[in-house]
Amino acid sequence: MQRFPRFELPRDFASHPQSPRTDASPCPFDSLDLLERTAFAIELARQASDVTLEYFQTAAFQVERKSDRSPVTAADKEAEKKIRQAISDRYPADALLGEEFGAIAGQTPFEWIIDPIDGTKSFISGVPLYSTLVGLTYRSAPLLGVIAIPALGELVAAAHGHGAWYGKTTSLESTPLTRCRVSSVNQLEDGLFLTSQVDNFDRRQAQSAYKALEEKAYVSRSWGDGYGYLLVATGRAELMVDPVVNPWDIAAVAPVILEAGGKFSSWSGSLDLRAGHCFASNGVLHSVALEVLQPFASNGSAG
Repeated sequence: MQRFPRFELPRDFASHPQSPRTDASPCPFDSLDLLERTAFAIELARQASDVTLEYFQTAAFQVERKSDRSPVTAADKEAEKKIRQAISDRYPADALLGEEFGAIAGQTPFEWIIDPIDGTKSFISGVPLYSTLVGLTYRSAPLLGVIAIPALGELVAAAHGHGAWYGKTTSLESTPLTRCRVSSVNQLEDGLFLTSQVDNFDRRQAQSAYKALEEKAYVSRSWGDGYGYLLVATGRAELMVDPVVNPWDIAAVAPVILEAGGKFSSWSGSLDLRAGHCFASNGVLHSVALEVLQPFASNGSAG
């Protein structure tokens, strides 16, 4: 059975220089505390990834349809249960929000926001671009995030003020993560534009926005969900746009993009994980995309 690799933070993570951030989200505790929580998030992603790999490209699951017709499988549910139990055991006072089993109120300002399989449509189709997302917020501000790509053996982790760190391997030996950054491409005409699903622009009544970005970009692809944001954070894509998202789709993503030196916002330009839409860029191209997307920020979604 394929298993997800073990990744570890670099030895100097706790003392790493503060990273430039464009948002003002607070770092409420010292670096050693943040190191502990980030390492825990990486371990959560590894355990959940192992669960999904037991089912991936097998006939061991059935696809169910939720009320909004989106798919869910036993792999989604089992992986989320594993994450929720681990968080409950380690940080029982923290709030928790997951895609499959909803919210648990907390007694601290921290909220874990998780999605065991982001890209379930890719997962059930046997496409190896689905991701596992583990995010932590503090007073609703993004604090740390992990994006794992189980079938490809890739992971990127980030924490406020400590940069974004990436690894890829098929080895089961512990592998140290190395620093990653967004690209320096300064024209969308030379860049890669990604989105999770093109027809979601229809749901936002923003078909013309998609067309405008597609025409500007050097190349457009639908390598979306968490994988698309990982590509931006590691300098392989310049722009990732989602017209319809939930908090569990992006809570892990926002700190990764910001710590990699990029920009992340809603279509209105604010850093709001509950806006229902978002985009990420290498920073240089953010204003270009915002000019196209902002007129559609208040458009409703068809659900």
